[in-house]
Amino acid sequence: MKRKFETEVIHHGYDSKDFLGSLSAPIFQTSTYTFETAEQGERRFAGEEEGYIYSRLGNPTVNILEEKMALLENGEAALAFSSGMAAVSAVLVKLTKANDHILCSKGIYGCTFGLLDLMNEKYQIRSDFISMESEEEIEVAIQPNTTCIYIETPINPTMKIIDLEMVARVAEKYEIPVVVDNTFSSPYLQRPLDLGCDIVIHSATKYICGHGDVIAGIVVGNKDFISDVAMTTQKDIGGVISPFDSWLLLRGLKTLPLRMDRHSSNAEKVVEKLKEHPKVKKVFYPFDSDNPDYHIAKKQMSQGAGVISFEIEGDKAEAQALLNRLTFMKIAVSLGDAETIIQHPATMTHAVIPEEERLKMGISNSLIRMSCGLENWEDIWEDLQASLNLVGEHAHSS
Repeated sequence: MKRKFETEVIHHGYDSKDFLGSLSAPIFQTSTYTFETAEQGERRFAGEEEGYIYSRLGNPTVNILEEKMALLENGEAALAFSSGMAAVSAVLVKLTKANDHILCSKGIYGCTFGLLDLMNEKYQIRSDFISMESEEEIEVAIQPNTTCIYIETPINPTMKIIDLEMVARVAEKYEIPVVVDNTFSSPYLQRPLDLGCDIVIHSATKYICGHGDVIAGIVVGNKDFISDVAMTTQKDIGGVISPFDSWLLLRGLKTLPLRMDRHSSNAEKVVEKLKEHPKVKKVFYPFDSDNPDYHIAKKQMSQGAGVISFEIEGDKAEAQALLNRLTFMKIAVSLGDAETIIQHPATMTHAVIPEEERLKMGISNSLIRMSCGLENWEDIWEDLQASLNLVGEHAHSS
């Protein structure tokens, strides 16, 4: 019997009967494993016998997390990493070689942009950023040496939505793998593999963890690809997750559906208030009915998640002043925590991107990104509204 997501996120991949009845998955806090004989060690290193060798190559706590994440994304297998960027870099290094080409959505996380810039500088692996609004646009941008299409949706921090089914159709025609950063949705709200994409990446630091106490990444795909990454770019570069961090993610996952429902509900209410505020120029949220990509979001996401971006009637100084006036909302990067956190992308998460490129991505100096937490939504809005009301006041009084 196939169980529902809310049940599988708690139970799949772990049976207490296999671990002395422990309700919580044990933490196998070990770096290496013993062999009964030298011959057994030889067989395991040769791949002739199943079993653990060394925790960089596999760990029982980590494997429970990987099995659970593979199921939740409807993939065949998964790999856990020490950070979201370790996951991104392992995948992109695996899919490319010198002089290849990567096609990207127009707007990505600042450190992903930095990695692509580094790959271009060192290995002449060039990246192009396009809107991906039509099949024709994508086909024109594909080159003979294009080895992958890399997408964020919703895009950080503009919340633009890419039609994954449409991109997957084009990519299949050219036999190019589609990689999707699904961090802003979580598998509870969006499953790119079901829409024809090939590889899913998460910064598990965010919604998968949910408590702001882990740095981690996840990659999900078919067994052959995941096995290949495990034995090459993960094993040899070494961005492996610790058993304790895996255990924390397993703990966080149990409440993922409850948290995502609350994050989404809070965000939707705050969005409606932001749209009515005279000091707000524009609001960016997937499930805002005024969003031009709303129909795509409704097609491939079940809710809008907790991240909202908005532009204020002001400049960088006004945006920073708004953040400084907040009382309980925290100025911090990241997202998906129980606490509502807010930041200024142009000078924080996307500061590494040259201004010209940043503005092309739609990241202006007046743009603010907030991650709605699990507090009462009215308290979130009261704090934000009080600060918004004062936008521009200092300019009038001077």
